[in-house]
Amino acid sequence: MPTATSFGHTTDGIEVQLFTLRNARGAIATISSYGGTLTSLLMPDKTGQLGDVVLGFDEVSGYQSPAFRKSNPYFGALIGRYGNRIAKGRFTLDGQDYGLATNNGPNALHGGTLGFDQRIWQAALGTSAAGETLTLTYHSPDGEEGYPGNLTVTVVYTLTADNALRLDYSATTDQATPLNLTNHAYFNLSHGTSKDILSHEITLAADRYTVVDDTLIPTGELRSVAGTPFDFTMPHAIGERIAQVPGGYDHNFVLNEGLRVTASVYDPASGRTMAVMTDQPGIQLYTGNFLDGSLTGKNGTVYGQHAGFCLETQHFPDSPNQPDFPTTILRPGETFRSGTVYQFGVRH
Repeated sequence: MPTATSFGHTTDGIEVQLFTLRNARGAIATISSYGGTLTSLLMPDKTGQLGDVVLGFDEVSGYQSPAFRKSNPYFGALIGRYGNRIAKGRFTLDGQDYGLATNNGPNALHGGTLGFDQRIWQAALGTSAAGETLTLTYHSPDGEEGYPGNLTVTVVYTLTADNALRLDYSATTDQATPLNLTNHAYFNLSHGTSKDILSHEITLAADRYTVVDDTLIPTGELRSVAGTPFDFTMPHAIGERIAQVPGGYDHNFVLNEGLRVTASVYDPASGRTMAVMTDQPGIQLYTGNFLDGSLTGKNGTVYGQHAGFCLETQHFPDSPNQPDFPTTILRPGETFRSGTVYQFGVRH
């Protein structure tokens, strides 16, 4: 059965729980009630040795430290109401203008100043036919961070028998509201034996990406990846062409329709593989460009630039202001549902 232990206390004295899911193969996932944060994920390498493949901290204080809040990398957290950026922190919905906190230059990012990543989620442990589960629920009141509507979000983490971590998202609202939910795990499949992820080989089922301006807001153009450093339709090491991308990869890729495996990653050093499956229209590849060595995580690991990569399944950035993008508006009477699977394996 899954278990719960104390993960310490928040800066305002609330006790945070840490939940542990296991499977018969020895894989272990731990998730915090603070931010619904995936704090560790132990998966075997090609020799059968378990290693932690996500960045994070040993206790909740790490996620609230001044250094963490300053750089705000969102390690492992559930992101909402709106993952990624909204231009100038403004959108119009059904003729009404809404203003959000601008917490990323001129733009709103990842739900605002106090997004879902900093909230305490209600938790229930369980088991399903697929494996041990953790069900997390958060009620976001009307007006929170400037968003309309009372929103109820449920996220179910499942650690499956075949070494996959599944996230199932659902949400309902009593007023129309933008919604873009994701998880912001930073992966390093080498279990910290490599200080960066530049040698990881990645494949993306994406023929196009959303071109962005200098504040990382989409221009509206969906450009072909062909002949560019954004072409991962065949495997490429992350570091192979990253120098050709000013600042590194932090871009939304437009996923090809009808394909279930949307991304795959291989770490030659450990032999670990990770496949990402999702029903979302986009995936954000972020290569830890802003990590600068100011954060020390689990086992005393210093997180420098490119220490981890993110593959955030999502709708496109700034969709509320981009009518040609797939809609992110959830309306009363509707239920938002989405699933993302991180499937781990090895290559010998």
